[in-house]
Amino acid sequence: MDAHLQAKIQHWLSLDGDAPSRKAIEALIESGNSAELASRFSGRLTFGTAGIRGVVGAGPMAMNPLVIQQTSKGVADYLKAQIKDSPMRGVVIGYDGRHDSKRFAHDAASVLTAAGIKVYLTARVAPTPLVAFGVLHLGAAAGIVVTASHNPPQYNGYKVYWSNGAQIIPPHDSGIAACIEAAAQQKVEMLTHEAAKAENRLVMLGDEFYSAYRDSIRQAELLQNHTAPQKVSLAYTAMHGVGAEMAETLLKDAGFTQVYSVAAQREPDGSFPTVNFPNPEEAGAMDLVMLEAHKHNAMLACANDPDADRFAVAVRKPGATADMAAVDAYQMLTGDQVGVLFGHYLLSHAGKDQRLTCCTIVSSSLLSKIASSMKGVCETTLTGFKWLTNVGMQKQTPQNRFLFAYEEALGYTLGSMVWDKDGLSALLGFAQLTAELTEKGQSVWDRLEAIYRQYGFYLNQQVSIALSGRENRPSIGQLLRERPPKEIGGRNIVSVDDISTGLRTFADGRTETLDLPASDVLIYRLQGDARVIVRPSGTEPKVKCYYEVVQPFSDGMSWEEAQNRANEAMAQLIEQHQASLPQ
Repeated sequence: MDAHLQAKIQHWLSLDGDAPSRKAIEALIESGNSAELASRFSGRLTFGTAGIRGVVGAGPMAMNPLVIQQTSKGVADYLKAQIKDSPMRGVVIGYDGRHDSKRFAHDAASVLTAAGIKVYLTARVAPTPLVAFGVLHLGAAAGIVVTASHNPPQYNGYKVYWSNGAQIIPPHDSGIAACIEAAAQQKVEMLTHEAAKAENRLVMLGDEFYSAYRDSIRQAELLQNHTAPQKVSLAYTAMHGVGAEMAETLLKDAGFTQVYSVAAQREPDGSFPTVNFPNPEEAGAMDLVMLEAHKHNAMLACANDPDADRFAVAVRKPGATADMAAVDAYQMLTGDQVGVLFGHYLLSHAGKDQRLTCCTIVSSSLLSKIASSMKGVCETTLTGFKWLTNVGMQKQTPQNRFLFAYEEALGYTLGSMVWDKDGLSALLGFAQLTAELTEKGQSVWDRLEAIYRQYGFYLNQQVSIALSGRENRPSIGQLLRERPPKEIGGRNIVSVDDISTGLRTFADGRTETLDLPASDVLIYRLQGDARVIVRPSGTEPKVKCYYEVVQPFSDGMSWEEAQNRANEAMAQLIEQHQASLPQ
């Protein structure tokens, strides 16, 4: 073991007060496992706009008490430098049901209170949207939620909200990261919860806080459609997370009486025993809730992810029968389909002073078409809900208030009660949308088909491509910029957005400036309203591609025919585009 690595390890051990973590490192030293030690001390978990997230374990490259303490000290120092009254305004801290989350949240509270900052700590597990809500509700300077969302059981994470109730964006991420680096050089002071309470620096958020979120949902202007809730039947799963109690309460408050929870997945369990990967998008994750829905012949099978900031739904297929398997009787809607349904529904009901919607560059462009035709506005942002909500705040005016935002990865926010994705209000909003359709004798499929017939059958797909033999060669992005394609998949290119330069270039040479932060992304708009988005990974031999095709959906065409044609066009576009990428 070289001297530099040895010094880093000894410095870490001199600061780490957690016995299991120390023992894990000492065991590696005793066994002479230098390779593993070098890996664990190769740096530290990078703090970015999504905070930190990683596997729970010992050392600075994993999630553990010392990493949490150092991160919290960095957050405290940055807050005090940026927001002068932050010690008095305080920080809201909540946590999910993962095995280490409560310990990590309590450690964060001890560090912040020792730094002189008041802390509002949830007395029990809390859905992530409640923390975002709490920042504005309590007028706090920031919020922290300990969660790894829908990642596998071995992960945990630490997310930060700014005083506006939204996830942090630059420059706060780099500013906090610099403060964390400084904090990691010395012992972090901590205050016991008893001492913090005695000094009025620690307030425990109990039932009253949870009720405040519940009451705000009951009063939310976009959730006042109480058309025939008793006619809707739905199954629900919290996916071993923290959403069940609040989700069931909100549905009951709104008059939904046919709600069937998946008992095996209702209570928080950080081991996630009934799912391989607690993400509703993953194959098999929705099986139990579809089975529960099928048992009751329910219209919907709904899910929140484990921290309840995402919402997923499968809808009973037309013609489904009791003797069918549950997975055949229900069809999962894509995030784009749910986003489009929400956008159309909300724009149909909102007043003329609330027409601002947002979606990301990789989400379906259909919401923009709908908003434009319904006298609304759709702002397009970089990927990530932090951009959707921060841009939504910046762009709204008293004459055009924020209405709705979504990203294709099952994230939605309805109105401005929570400036982050909120799977709980989305669950209620979708149930109300379904109830209104049911009262009219229509289904979710009927509404989606009507939208597609009016605007075209939109199909979106993401593909990650591994490219071999790229060592010491220019990145894919660089090559595409040096030798730009003239056409893709037999379709002429209408325009190219280069987000790294903030410029849109049309086929005739005209250019427009883009109102987006710089990012290594290329967007190709093609003939026939098709689109290809390429997100190169720098020097890594990988590239993420997002494809969109639009199939005309005439009156004489069936859903199956339109879908088959769209699938064929998508397969052709993907195959030809992948073959054309620089090798």
